[in-house]
Amino acid sequence: MAGELNAEDLLASVQTESGANLLALTQASPVLLIFLRHFGCSFCRQTISQVSELQQELAVRGVRPVFVHLGTPEIAKAHFDYYGLGGVERIHDPQAALYQDPAFGLGQTKVYSHFFSPKVVASWLTGAIFRHGLGKIQGDGRQMPGVFFLRGPAVVRSFEHRTIADQPDYLALVS
Repeated sequence: MAGELNAEDLLASVQTESGANLLALTQASPVLLIFLRHFGCSFCRQTISQVSELQQELAVRGVRPVFVHLGTPEIAKAHFDYYGLGGVERIHDPQAALYQDPAFGLGQTKVYSHFFSPKVVASWLTGAIFRHGLGKIQGDGRQMPGVFFLRGPAVVRSFEHRTIADQPDYLALVS
């Protein structure tokens, strides 16, 4: 998936857990491609919850959410079912190849120093932990999340997280 592939070739090479081709999905309708860190992350569970709350609005706009995760398909299914997104397309990327491909270029952070940044601590204390729990790091805890709005193989807009606590405006990304 990485290296010299152009965006169209990259998307054509990616299959969701249901067997759908990512390029075909982006050609059928716009896609909000949401990269999660790991399922032990409060903010990742918060992201799933927020997108679940926006399901109807995204559908009205003709936008399909597709999640990319580092966990196992079984763990992913349990989390997405819990938040009412059991039918959403998901991409299992345990080696983070899609995350690190230049088309998306999601970096990594220093795990422990990042946890203690003022924004992360404030976000935890203002509700992320209470609503979504604090879990054990599953996979690579250094991986940063990201959100990309795709029309066909083109990235129309993206949100680059500076901290793990950053919260994108999903509806602004797809407008």
